[in-house]
Amino acid sequence: MNVIDHVRDMAAAGLHSNVRILSSLLLTMSNNNPDLFSPAQKYQLLVYHADAIFHDKEYRNAACKYSMALQQKKVLSKTSKVRTSTGGAASNIQAQSLPSEIEVKYKIAECYTILKLDKDAIAVLDGIPSRQRTPKINMMLANLYRKAGQERSAVTSYKEVLRQCPLALDAIIGLLSLSVKGAEVASMTMDVIQSIPNLDWLSVWIKAYAFIHAGDNQRAINTICSLEKKSLLRDNVDLLVSLADVYFRAGDTKNAILKFEQAQMLDPYLIKGMDVYGYLMAREGHLEDVEVLGGRLFNISDQHAEPWVISGCHSFYSKRYSRALYLGAKAIQLNSNSVQALLLKGAALRNMGRVQEAIIHFREAMRLAPCRLDCYEGLIDCYLASNGIREAMGMANNIYKTLGANAQTLTILATVCLEDPVTQEKAKTLLDKALAQRPDYTKAVVKKAELLSREQKYEEGIALLRNALANQSDCVLHRMLGDFLVAVNDYQEAMDQYSIALSLDPNDQKSLEGMQKMEKEESPTDATVELDGDDMEGSGEDGDLEGSDSEAAQWADQEQWFGMQ
Repeated sequence: MNVIDHVRDMAAAGLHSNVRILSSLLLTMSNNNPDLFSPAQKYQLLVYHADAIFHDKEYRNAACKYSMALQQKKVLSKTSKVRTSTGGAASNIQAQSLPSEIEVKYKIAECYTILKLDKDAIAVLDGIPSRQRTPKINMMLANLYRKAGQERSAVTSYKEVLRQCPLALDAIIGLLSLSVKGAEVASMTMDVIQSIPNLDWLSVWIKAYAFIHAGDNQRAINTICSLEKKSLLRDNVDLLVSLADVYFRAGDTKNAILKFEQAQMLDPYLIKGMDVYGYLMAREGHLEDVEVLGGRLFNISDQHAEPWVISGCHSFYSKRYSRALYLGAKAIQLNSNSVQALLLKGAALRNMGRVQEAIIHFREAMRLAPCRLDCYEGLIDCYLASNGIREAMGMANNIYKTLGANAQTLTILATVCLEDPVTQEKAKTLLDKALAQRPDYTKAVVKKAELLSREQKYEEGIALLRNALANQSDCVLHRMLGDFLVAVNDYQEAMDQYSIALSLDPNDQKSLEGMQKMEKEESPTDATVELDGDDMEGSGEDGDLEGSDSEAAQWADQEQWFGMQ
């Protein structure tokens, strides 16, 4: 047993720090005396040394050492050809026990991927002949191709993964996300479904994800529910998270939160999907719960985007936009495909007045998740903020034509129509259609109430809001009902509605302002005192703004550190 065998055994035993030290010493000896080790032994040493460096997460260094190993392999190939021609059988046996050149190339690509050098990673993997590509090489290539927008190549690679491993479900999702028909994907798994017992659910599973990626949320919900009700798949965390996500996409916040909570109870260490859950909780005003959730996820792993997004949502809905921007950028740094991180950063940029930068992030989110309407809504909000009504209308019409006339697309189109006096009547028709489909769709109710307020149809607005609140409790709806009740001089119930709104979201400034305005009107004798109080509050707000400016400067330094500007 020679020293190289000892290095190999330590590498196999996972003694990476020991391998790194010993291999470094042996490589130095080899450099000083080239005859000390054979070309094959030096190749082995370089690979084991690179593996140890990779384990220490020094990816640029590891890629360099792996490349040196490949150069050494070329030298070895030349000498082995000479030995083979002279009948060296022992050299063939030795060559078979050497680290795989294909595996070394995969490791280099892995380093480049971690370093976000995707083009270099693709170039390395493309250099491997198709017949020699293993399933994991094809899977990495497929993901890289999809990220680079090379959809045809991505589809070919995903299909190759399925040809070799027909139960590779992530490859199936990849194909469906690239608009490959569900029937075609299902046909690639048919043989294995028929040959293995208890796999009859797989064709239904494929159908569910086909609906998700086609943007058919209601059929996706029905299909996943039918799967989840089956005794063998009941309480599956992945299915529950997918179901929660589809409810969220369909605008059903209540059921989305319910399913996320159910999944979280089954798996307290769950990270996937928790960024969307945290966003929904923050949007609903449950900021204390969001803070707890973020802290718990940081304890599980700070190397995933989700806890950073959750903390960012807490900051965003606390109106600390500079900090939300930093946290969103950190999340993107960990996972450039995180749609929720891109939306968080885009929303923070928009609210900070950096609309053009926000547009870039919303467009990237839209590219990654073409069936998520919140990506389009963010982009439309940016267009409207910069008076780009024509662009907003074009985008809204495109969504309407592409995804069909459902409550969400009708409401998006109506929102843009409300910005132009010429299309007010069209907005009203669109909102009526949306509410006919889904009377409980909050966004449609809010927009219809805004329209009725403009037209001073207060009684009609009160009836609309009461009807919507009969089956749900929402801060914005309660606050709007309070505003309408003030308009018809029903102050007592208006105060009750503002109180309910604040109980749901203590940070809702508009409800607080409505309540304070009513208190002033009810107590005219205290007007002077209250005005003084307002002046004091105003000075306090100025102080807060000064604090937020200094905080913005602090986080701006962080932004430069993370290359965001």
